[in-house]
Amino acid sequence: MLKAIKVFFESKLVQATAEEPESDILKTDLASACLLIEIMKSDHELDDREAAEFIEVLSKQLDISDEDLADLVTLAETEAKQATSLYEFTSLINGGYDYAHKLALIENMWRIAYSDAKLDKYEEHLIRRIADLIYVSHKDFMRTKHSARSGAPN
Repeated sequence: MLKAIKVFFESKLVQATAEEPESDILKTDLASACLLIEIMKSDHELDDREAAEFIEVLSKQLDISDEDLADLVTLAETEAKQATSLYEFTSLINGGYDYAHKLALIENMWRIAYSDAKLDKYEEHLIRRIADLIYVSHKDFMRTKHSARSGAPN
């Protein structure tokens, strides 16, 4: 079902907002999931709380079936492992997300980073880099950080 999306990432040629006919998953959603996985991997410690928060974030963010969600997670993990840079994901986000969606993505990154009750310097650095690449202002970067931290477990 998600073969067409996989082919896209292998060829790197597609419009960011085009939807696959056999799936409800947008390429921007796959790019977003890949970026969230990068946040989980950035501290080199995969915590069960981060994995659970990742699934919760995706299920709230996307209106797709559980089967498509499982496929998306599997494909996103594969694509994140094979990625050579953040650009292939952030370029899709820039082409397909408006500013409000970008802010929600950054806040979700913070939620994942804070879900294990500690913020690693590598997580913070990566979120800052991604925020810069998708043109989120520093003020909004900090606002989303504080918003996510206030909802983080103690």
